[in-house]
Amino acid sequence: MPKINVYTNIDEVEREAKKDLIDRHSPFITVEGVAKKGEMLSVNVKMGNEYTHPDDFDHYIESITLFNGDTKLASASFVPGTLGNEKSHAEVTFNIRPMGKKLNLVAHGYCTKHGIWESTPVVVEVTE
Repeated sequence: MPKINVYTNIDEVEREAKKDLIDRHSPFITVEGVAKKGEMLSVNVKMGNEYTHPDDFDHYIESITLFNGDTKLASASFVPGTLGNEKSHAEVTFNIRPMGKKLNLVAHGYCTKHGIWESTPVVVEVTE
């Protein structure tokens, strides 16, 4: 099983280089709107918050995957050059339909050079 890197609060990291590495590789989840059972919900996942990631032939974000707990909900794949071969935030919006009482959303981003990075979990209450 590959090593999964987990986001660390960048305020706790002493060195700027480490802050840069962690931030640019970490997925950040944003839920748009209110989650209602059976209705579409937009979930945005953006790689990096303050720092952008390279989009080079040998170093780019290859995929972003969204999970509800252990269940894979959606995935998006990218090829080098998707972001114009410039540093940027790989970003995708998934539209999902919640059917339970809550969502425990976690995203994984895969960097071709630095492996898998996991977001901080986001718990979303689902209304009837």
